[in-house]
Amino acid sequence: MKQVPLQHFLNTQDWTRAELDAVLALAAQYKAQPLGPRALEGKSIALVFFNSSLRTRTSFEIGAFQLGGHAVVLQPGKDAWPIEFDLGTVMDGEAEEHIAEVARVLSRYVDLIGVRAFPKFVDWSTDREDRVLKGFAKYSSVPVINMETITHPCQELAHILALQEHFGTRDLRGKKYVLTWTYHPKPLNTAVANSALTIATRMGMDVTLLCPTPEYVLDERYMGWAEQNVAESGGSLQVSHDIESAYRGADVVYAKSWGALPYFGNWAPEKPIRDAHKHFIVDEAKMALTNDGVFSHCLPLRRNVKATDAVMDSPRCIAIDEAENRLHVQKAVMASLIGQRR
Repeated sequence: MKQVPLQHFLNTQDWTRAELDAVLALAAQYKAQPLGPRALEGKSIALVFFNSSLRTRTSFEIGAFQLGGHAVVLQPGKDAWPIEFDLGTVMDGEAEEHIAEVARVLSRYVDLIGVRAFPKFVDWSTDREDRVLKGFAKYSSVPVINMETITHPCQELAHILALQEHFGTRDLRGKKYVLTWTYHPKPLNTAVANSALTIATRMGMDVTLLCPTPEYVLDERYMGWAEQNVAESGGSLQVSHDIESAYRGADVVYAKSWGALPYFGNWAPEKPIRDAHKHFIVDEAKMALTNDGVFSHCLPLRRNVKATDAVMDSPRCIAIDEAENRLHVQKAVMASLIGQRR
């Protein structure tokens, strides 16, 4: 019998549009009937957290429970051994075991593995290789789910489901979508921005990446994915540094802060640029330029730094809906991946 390749959920770009649409449809079903088909009955998932979490851990644990499964939470370096990811390393440092053993052992115990591992913020050429996530996928014999590394595919699907609900249609083509950088006192991961750009162009929307200067344009990999998506799905893509023209007529405003990649690991020279653009905050005046547009953010959000109280408390803010949808889309992802293992 022909061996079917193991499917992971590492990036939405790895899945076909039909597969993504099916996951979103299943997520909507789970939202309507939270205790619906118990696809994980008698199954288990290991949730491996190298970084802290509120929404991700809660939604995955509860999602596994509602699907009839069991979640085991592991924190390497805290309640699990530190892990080495490079081959050929003489392991005489902190790491006690290698990913080659960790992933294969966990695969003997569980049916799914979720991984959350942020960049080290030292060298982008290293971090962009996503070695932790890829290490698990390489050695695991069960499906691996990206719970946020340098992309955040679960957030992508939760975001799109919230937009589909708000606009009352699965077809988001023709919507003007603004992905705007916002100020934060610290340089942050580009994961959500990478993912928002990927999924918005995948859905055929007219996407504007709004950022203070060219240094804040995202990595060429994700800009390339976006251009590929526009060619395949329709819509458009432009980069803008002009707040007013970007916001004008927008149907969706999605905010996120991220650090400028040319300064990755050397943030001191970037700080004056970041500090000079606090006016990128999402406020009532900017939202008034939109086409009665909706606002969202992945959370957590620093109020009156990234967005004002008025924007967050507006009925046009769907950030809480998006956060709730993490539960539903992750259940759909887990159910879809388990389905291939039957």
